[in-house]
Amino acid sequence: MIKLKVSLSEIFTSVEGEGIYFGTKTMFVRLAGCHLKCFWCDTPYALSMNDGKDYEVSDVTKMIDDNLIQNTYKVNFTGGEPLLQHNAVHEIAKHIKRKSLRTYIESACYDLERFKVVLPYIDICKVEFKLSDSKVVDIKHYEKLLENELKCLEEAIKNKKSTYTKIVVSSLSDKKEFEELVKMIFNTIKPDDIEGFIIQPVYGESEPSLDKLFQFYDAVYPYYEQVRIVPQLQKVMGVR
Repeated sequence: MIKLKVSLSEIFTSVEGEGIYFGTKTMFVRLAGCHLKCFWCDTPYALSMNDGKDYEVSDVTKMIDDNLIQNTYKVNFTGGEPLLQHNAVHEIAKHIKRKSLRTYIESACYDLERFKVVLPYIDICKVEFKLSDSKVVDIKHYEKLLENELKCLEEAIKNKKSTYTKIVVSSLSDKKEFEELVKMIFNTIKPDDIEGFIIQPVYGESEPSLDKLFQFYDAVYPYYEQVRIVPQLQKVMGVR
């Protein structure tokens, strides 16, 4: 195995609380480091590479083997932002696939070339689109971020991965911007290409009203009837 270093925040097993796979027993591999600046980030302890501990990839794969719980549905690469350490994710995911386990990545998909590196050993892709109110990047870089997100979505579908999209919304989210983003997505792909479209309300800060959530739902429904509003259930359950 390539002697790569990886900055790891934590490995733990819990109940998946987000997206279309909520409720599944999942091992989370949380990589440290994220250059994005979402105001609603719920893992601030993993934003800096220095927030993690450095390991060799071989040490991380051993940790995964030693801590894997029976009947785990999938191994989830999360962060931070996993694509910052794409080569390490590639090697760890390759190891996991040798064990016939499902691999899952949740990412802002900010870089198509990095995404292509990890994709061969990933089964499930959650492509998260960011609205500008997230403050994820400054406005002059926002268009480039959207371009990469759309290209990553296309790449996952082209490679026949189980793919779904997610958009986090807050009370600050603009309905017109949301509508334009939905139109862009479905001008890029066909409804049958994805397995789900998740609208996730912000939790704890700038939470959207039910009426606003319905506005977002109604913007997606004409394109994709299986749209779902799914909060972060791990917050409700009080687990990680």
